[in-house]
Amino acid sequence: MILWENQKAPEGADSMDQVVIGKFIARRRKAKNLTQAQLAEMLNVSDRAVSKWERGLNLPDSSLMLPLCEILGITADELLNGCESEAAPPPEKAVEAPIAPKRKNRIPANTVISVIFSAAIAIGMFVCIICNIAISGGLTWSLIPIASMAYAWAIIFPGLIMRKRKLTASLGSASVFTVPYLYMLSVLTGVHMVFVIGTATAAASLIFMWIIAAVFIKMGKTRKRAAFGISFLLAVPFEFTVNLLLSRLIGEPLFDVWDMLTMFIFLIIAFVCFVSGKTESGNT
Repeated sequence: MILWENQKAPEGADSMDQVVIGKFIARRRKAKNLTQAQLAEMLNVSDRAVSKWERGLNLPDSSLMLPLCEILGITADELLNGCESEAAPPPEKAVEAPIAPKRKNRIPANTVISVIFSAAIAIGMFVCIICNIAISGGLTWSLIPIASMAYAWAIIFPGLIMRKRKLTASLGSASVFTVPYLYMLSVLTGVHMVFVIGTATAAASLIFMWIIAAVFIKMGKTRKRAAFGISFLLAVPFEFTVNLLLSRLIGEPLFDVWDMLTMFIFLIIAFVCFVSGKTESGNT
C-alpha cells in the first residue's frame, strides 16, 4: 500500500487553510457514512494518512484529488476552498464526466477470470467423460476427477467472483463442501478410511486456516510481516495436531526427524518475520 502521510502541500498551497480543508474532508466523509479506514481503502492509502488530512497536518497528493472528490461528492474547487459552493454544478456531473468514458462498458477483471476458470473446469469434466466412455464404455474412473474438479470449482469460484473478502469466501465454501466431497470420494474409491482420515485432517486444517485469516484481517495491510510470523508460529502446534490425529488413526509415529526439522524451520521463519516486522514498523 502506498502511504501519503508525509506528503507535503502542493505548490500554491501556502494560502490554503489545511485545517479547514481537513475538517471539510471529515464532514463530507461522515456525510457519506464512511469510516477513515473505508475511505483509505478506496483510495489505496493508509487510514493514518486520512487521519492526518482531517487533522490538517497534511494535504492529499495531487494525484488523489479527483478520486477523493468523486468519493466525497464534491468538486476540486470545493475541496481546495474547504466548503461547498452554492453555484457549483452537481458533483456527479462535475467529477464523473472526465472519467465516465473510461469505465463505460468495462467488464470487471474478476468476472472475466471467473468465467474463464468455470469454462476450463467444464471442459475438463467433459474431456474426462468422453475419454471414460471411449475407453470403458461408461462412467467409471472419470467420476473421481469430475468430483474433484467440481470441489475445486466450488472452493475457488467464490474467491474469484468476490471483490472483497476473497479468502474468507473461499474458506467458507471449503468449510461447507469438504466433508461431502470426502464422503463422495470414499464411496467412489470404496475406501472408508479416506473419509475418516480426510475429515479429521481437513477439520484441523480448516480451523488453522480460519485462524490465519483472522490474524491477517485483524493486523491489516501495514503489519503483514508480523501476521506471517504469527502464522508460521501457529504452524508448529498445527503440525503437532495433525501428527497426533494420524498417530491415533493409522498408527503413524508422533514425531520423526523430518517433523522436528520442519518445526524448527517454522520457528526460524517466524523469528525472522517478527524481527523484520519491528524494523518495518520503526521505519514507517
